[in-house]
Amino acid sequence: MTTTPTPSTRTVLRAEGFSCPSCVAKIEKQVGRLDGVAGVAVKFASGRIEIDHDPALATVDALVAEVAKAGYTSVPAAF
Repeated sequence: MTTTPTPSTRTVLRAEGFSCPSCVAKIEKQVGRLDGVAGVAVKFASGRIEIDHDPALATVDALVAEVAKAGYTSVPAAF
């Protein structure tokens, strides 16, 4: 039996409003709850949020919305 691997994409968001390292855990927890998200890494110093996800289950708009639910503004990064 073979299984088809789930397609995964890495999306990088730029976020604003980080005031302390506890913001990292708050965002990682909120975004990590979304179906299709395999991993979340928040870089406090740079304001980057790196998300590995299945784009069919978790769209970029949905990722931005989850960050907003955590209380922060984010936009997709160009690079």
